[in-house]
Amino acid sequence: MSKIRSYFLIFVIGILLIPTSYAADIQVITSGAFAEALKELAPEYEKQSSNKVIISYGSSMGVAPDSIPSRLAKGEQFDILILAAPALESFIKSGALQPGLRVDLVASVMGGVVRVGAPKPDISTMAGLKLALLNAKSIAYSASASGVYLSTELFPRMGISEQMDKTARKIYSERVASVVARGEADLGFQQVSELLPIPGVDYIGELPPEAQKTVLFSAGITSSAKNLEEAKDFIQFLASTKAVPAIQKTGLKPVLPALPW
Repeated sequence: MSKIRSYFLIFVIGILLIPTSYAADIQVITSGAFAEALKELAPEYEKQSSNKVIISYGSSMGVAPDSIPSRLAKGEQFDILILAAPALESFIKSGALQPGLRVDLVASVMGGVVRVGAPKPDISTMAGLKLALLNAKSIAYSASASGVYLSTELFPRMGISEQMDKTARKIYSERVASVVARGEADLGFQQVSELLPIPGVDYIGELPPEAQKTVLFSAGITSSAKNLEEAKDFIQFLASTKAVPAIQKTGLKPVLPALPW
């Protein structure tokens, strides 16, 4: 056997012995508060991994066709769910998510917007917030976790439920700020990270501390996950210091938790 042929055989055998990496498509669905951060973080993760992140979007609760509960009920398959912690816990209890694998990613607060150029009410105090709500001819708020809090807890506590029944409405399947930008509402309230990316509105600030409700947004792995280890790897990236700049840029506060695995 010639030396050239021997070298060729050694080369071929070497190639065959090199381990091949498995690239997985990690299917992730997120509710709105974490959506902008996820859009930025997924490409950053893909730079360091052979895996691809496939992102879907839906509200964390409700019966709209594109809500996460509706999509799961229709049998859509995902590896990871990212949504408000209370809603995520309900999926763990129902068996849709694996127990013991919840990871809290960020803390999210609520804020308000008006249409670009409109007068900006001061909502930094309870008195200012109440005046702004009562003076607005129309108010939009989310049909998800933040809106449920406003309609069932904050408005009653402020003694304005009756007035809000006439002027405030829930918004399904789109961002509240989009409704305000079109001039269909004078005021809009939602998680800050869902308000900031929308053009055509002016951000007027967070709700005052006495009215604020901080919501944790968490990741969970579905019971039907096809890519368990890859899902854990991606969640670990989202919960790391590498993700902090993108998270803060979108109006969220990183948690940096200890991982359960």
